[in-house]
Amino acid sequence: MTFKDLEIIDPILKALEAKGYTHPTPIQEQSIPILLRGKDLLGCAQTGTGKTAAFAIPIIQQMAIDPRREQSKGNIKALIVTPTRELAIQIGDNFKQYGQHTGLRGTVIFGGVSQHKQTSALRRGIDILVATPGRLLDLIDQGYISLGKIEYFVLDEADHMLDMGFIHPIKKIIAMLPEKRQSLFFSATMPPSIVNLTKKILVNPEKVTIKPEQATAERVEQSIYFVTKKDKINLLTHIIKEKNVDSCLVFSRTKHGANKIVKLLDRNGIRGEAIHGNKSQVARQRALKNFKDGRTNVLVATDIAARGIDVADLELVVNYDLPNISETYVHRIGRTGRARASGVAISFCNAEERAYLRDIEKLISQKIPIVNDHPYVDDSPEAVPAKKKQGQRNQNNRSRNGNGQRRNKPQGNRQGNNKSRDQKQGERNSEPKEERQDRRNSQDRNTPKPQSKKSDRQKSKEQGQNKKRLDDKNKNKSKQNKSYGRRKREEEKKKNPFDRTRNSPRSDFPLL
Repeated sequence: MTFKDLEIIDPILKALEAKGYTHPTPIQEQSIPILLRGKDLLGCAQTGTGKTAAFAIPIIQQMAIDPRREQSKGNIKALIVTPTRELAIQIGDNFKQYGQHTGLRGTVIFGGVSQHKQTSALRRGIDILVATPGRLLDLIDQGYISLGKIEYFVLDEADHMLDMGFIHPIKKIIAMLPEKRQSLFFSATMPPSIVNLTKKILVNPEKVTIKPEQATAERVEQSIYFVTKKDKINLLTHIIKEKNVDSCLVFSRTKHGANKIVKLLDRNGIRGEAIHGNKSQVARQRALKNFKDGRTNVLVATDIAARGIDVADLELVVNYDLPNISETYVHRIGRTGRARASGVAISFCNAEERAYLRDIEKLISQKIPIVNDHPYVDDSPEAVPAKKKQGQRNQNNRSRNGNGQRRNKPQGNRQGNNKSRDQKQGERNSEPKEERQDRRNSQDRNTPKPQSKKSDRQKSKEQGQNKKRLDDKNKNKSKQNKSYGRRKREEEKKKNPFDRTRNSPRSDFPLL
């Protein structure tokens, strides 16, 4: 089947031919006819399966042939919400390429950069808006965006959006949308939280499911290198130089790890750049552009920042750190096997990551080949978390006298006391209320309060505070004495204003 068989209009076919697309991928083949009929869609597919074109092409076609297009010119008709900046930019570029011959206008808005250019595009009027949740709500609050005319709504990478904590912003956005609209929902997995969210967005949706785990694993050549943690950078340098790799995407589990890999590669004479959440958007876009243009051979990325990285003919993907979530592995290696293309992905695995490897192989239903032909082979057994020893577990249960025996709680009657607990309770209940209250008060008065041990630092701090309070008290007392003496002298002057002998330096002589 070709795109022409899907009844795609000529302006879009012309743009697809310019990109070399003639045959749709499975998700495109199943989704495009459903969306052209105006039905809601629930798609279970990951990036790399061609799903962006699956929703972009029918949206562009329906907007291009809409007879009311001229009347509603300048109003936002299509809204695509996505979790990351890079993915938003990629989707915006795809809409621009597919709709370049239709006259439709669109823009992309995301945080981390100045909003000036984004608001300028909004003022000029657009038809299609691609946005991240935070900046979208911000510009809505500022009055730049209205969602009252939306006819097509797409929520992409919904599971990762919820993982990043966007559930409440998404609910706010959904509440602002008109009820009459076509909604599209894409997610790689379908946990209960996603299913509940679909019920609020979709109305009688058609379902399309693509299993990318097996599909991606089949078209990507995979291999595992057992290596110690400290030798990973040496093995990476060895592979890049030996295979003369021109474009290599390296995945790190942490942001700090990504920066460290770039620094160590630079020492070994390999130029690389890192993209992660701590980098500014300008720096991330610059690093990605340098990688795509070939000025940088190695791009080191974290999983979140790598969403939306679409590099043509990516030569190699390296899992520097194996992910602890198996689905993330499929996302990673899918960077090099996109839209039915083949690719190569290698993974470094130390002794502590062997458990992650078993989970990944279980997910993709494959045994990943192990490569032992390298100078940094790790033959150590799998690391098993150390269990608590029996002596350590019982250490807190020892008695205070240090005899090493556990203190046993007496059962029933206590030693030296013949009265049972029920007998004591009966005596307490039989005594008058006033006597019982007096007895309790006397016990409280006679029971000394436990004094907590204080450190030398606390003692010195309290001594300093007490000294300061004493100094303040003396100071206030001195001020009060001075004011009192001044008031006393003024009162005496008022009583005898003609007595000038007082305070005179020669008060022993009468004044003439």
